[in-house]
Amino acid sequence: MNFRTLPGLLAFLLVFACSTGLSAASGSQRQAVARLFELTHMQRLIEESVDGVLALQVAQNPALAEHKEALRAFLEKYIGWQSLKDALEEMYLQAFTETELNEMNAFYSSPTGQKVLQRLPELVQQRNQLAMQRLQEHIGELQQEINAGAGK
Repeated sequence: MNFRTLPGLLAFLLVFACSTGLSAASGSQRQAVARLFELTHMQRLIEESVDGVLALQVAQNPALAEHKEALRAFLEKYIGWQSLKDALEEMYLQAFTETELNEMNAFYSSPTGQKVLQRLPELVQQRNQLAMQRLQEHIGELQQEINAGAGK
């Protein structure tokens, strides 16, 4: 999966864990959510996530390559933008007040907010690389712990 979609996917999964019951949101609160989705490129992030899942599945099981379009249609049907948009809207309506949504929109409308959106995927990728490097450097320590525990 492309690490550039990771922050969007993580945000999606975090929000997805919230309750999905219908809210009694005002029209302006719904507009604030729509604006937030626009500013944070939510539709593009979800589309990239679908592409990433598709690529990962085909890479893990090359026999799926001949069924790529059927798999894409399946993924779009259940985890694509059109499939998730309304449920995501409800989750954000429950998670954030209109004031909070407007504050987020103000931030993401700013040059700094747009820079965060632009740079965060790169920073997450660098963080992941650092974590993997550190784990690889110290994997011997884990092996020693496992071996010591096995001898007990």
